[in-house]
Amino acid sequence: MSREFNRRNFLRTIGVAGLGSVLASKAKADPNEPNAASGKQQSETPQVPVRKFGKTGQDVSVLSLGAIGLSEQVILTSSLKWGVTYWDTAHGYTNGNSELCIGKFLAARPEMRKKLFIVSKATYSGNVKGADERLGESLKRMNTDYVDLYYGIHGLDFMTQLTDDYKPWAENMKKQGKIRFFGYSTHKNMAASLLTTAKLGWVDAILTTYNFRLMKDAEMQKAIDACYKAGIALTAMKTQKGVRVETDEDKKLMEHFSAKGFTEGQAKIKAVMEDERISAVTVGMNSVSVINQNVAAALDRTTLAQDDKDVLAEYASATCSGYCAGCAHICDAVAGVSNVSDVMRSLMYHNSYGDTQLAKQTFAAIPADVRARLLTADYQLAEQRCPQRMPIARLVREAVEKLA
Repeated sequence: MSREFNRRNFLRTIGVAGLGSVLASKAKADPNEPNAASGKQQSETPQVPVRKFGKTGQDVSVLSLGAIGLSEQVILTSSLKWGVTYWDTAHGYTNGNSELCIGKFLAARPEMRKKLFIVSKATYSGNVKGADERLGESLKRMNTDYVDLYYGIHGLDFMTQLTDDYKPWAENMKKQGKIRFFGYSTHKNMAASLLTTAKLGWVDAILTTYNFRLMKDAEMQKAIDACYKAGIALTAMKTQKGVRVETDEDKKLMEHFSAKGFTEGQAKIKAVMEDERISAVTVGMNSVSVINQNVAAALDRTTLAQDDKDVLAEYASATCSGYCAGCAHICDAVAGVSNVSDVMRSLMYHNSYGDTQLAKQTFAAIPADVRARLLTADYQLAEQRCPQRMPIARLVREAVEKLA
């Protein structure tokens, strides 16, 4: 890969005016990648690479704008400048304001609709009827007749949620032109769900938690491979969980990649993008500076060296007790309450992402009867069986104190 330009300055100062002329020839995807897009990108401003989106025949930008906190038009225009045309929103993001923001953009620039790959999700729908209602509301909010991809289940926990009526409903929505592709998102029990879905033959795409930590999970690797071979388009989320520099391990990680010209977040996203089975990575980007940092990682065509991968693996192992891997079938079965992983995810949004609103919203979505028993449940056996060795009881108490 080319290292002709000063990567340190590029990664740190991507927003400077003269960047386009420096990197215009360096933003194309490797045509030898199995997911490499068939077309060529041409723009005065360097554009993030694009990849094939499973067997859909669609090309998407390898970096997706996670619009979970979207409220300002500048975020949309800034992402478009770099070719980030894959926009990921949901019915429930910022109480609907994310979709309304996209709708305002499309009302002013309707000619841009065909250039965008817009995704939405049926937040807390629970069934096909709910998904149908949310889809209708989402289309109205976004001033569009269709979404390119609809996650009819937003947060699939177990495959029993994907009931038989979703398939004919998805086919009907496609015939009506309201959606082009159908899928679901999943934050927990990912490997089991992906493995089962790979055998179904009708789900187009999955948004799944996948990051440098889960790369070491054998079952997750098997599941990712099965979906890739089945032609299911995979988008990775939760790739970058922030570092707060609280431990020696945090400091070591940041210093290592700083010396290489990366931020630790850029290194994490590059680790996932280098997995040829992943079509795109979606990242919540609520400021121009955050967009620029992630675009920098996508545009930089160098690959992580072995020592970079080793550092990430060592960090994952040393800090695993602070990361919930989403294997809810383990803790939910022995903790006496369900939704333990949802509590952990809520706390992650608060502590690692600094998004208190999303953290409280996620925590509040846990059934009231479950929340009422969180502090009285016995988590001893769950802690013993947790592959990540998490102090579940202590973290649950912390979540209740901060988010209840």
